[in-house]
Amino acid sequence: MLNQKNEKIIYAFIDASNVWSAVKSMKKFIEYQNVKDFLRKKFDASEVKIFYYDAYPKVGTRNYDLDGKHRFFTYLKKGLGFTVRKKELKRISIITPDGESIIEKGNMDVELTIDALHNKDKYNIGILFSGDADVLALINYLKNAGKKVYIFSSKGNISSELKTGGSGYFDLKDSQELWGKDLKYRVKG
Repeated sequence: MLNQKNEKIIYAFIDASNVWSAVKSMKKFIEYQNVKDFLRKKFDASEVKIFYYDAYPKVGTRNYDLDGKHRFFTYLKKGLGFTVRKKELKRISIITPDGESIIEKGNMDVELTIDALHNKDKYNIGILFSGDADVLALINYLKNAGKKVYIFSSKGNISSELKTGGSGYFDLKDSQELWGKDLKYRVKG
């Protein structure tokens, strides 16, 4: 329950797939160890809690080792104190006149929404790292419940409804404090 001292308490919800689009565009990684301090300073908050949502490939579906992905999840949870929500990508077989293909889906909007609503009495500022218009209903609900809701995303990766639907929008690319090492792509072999 929120205290009565008018403290600013932030709960941030990071949609990894949305952030990944900004990472690819910037060609740099987000330095997740900087996120809490960045948000605390930007919003003059006394407390910041971060939830991180991601889907990962099924073992055997990639020609590279997935251990690094799982070590990263452990680092976020144990090293940085994030709450990590993860699930295996769903593989859906699509049959077309050209043959069969597999698409992968890993949408985490429902999990993010459940956490935001379940914890709504614990924060007064919600931060969504997402550009997906699917969370607009959540934003409206939280705003109607008296919360400030800010969106962090990037140009070209945010719906116009979401950009104007929150209490404010910030382009991730303009938040230099969050950016770190250069992105390196795997060599295909």
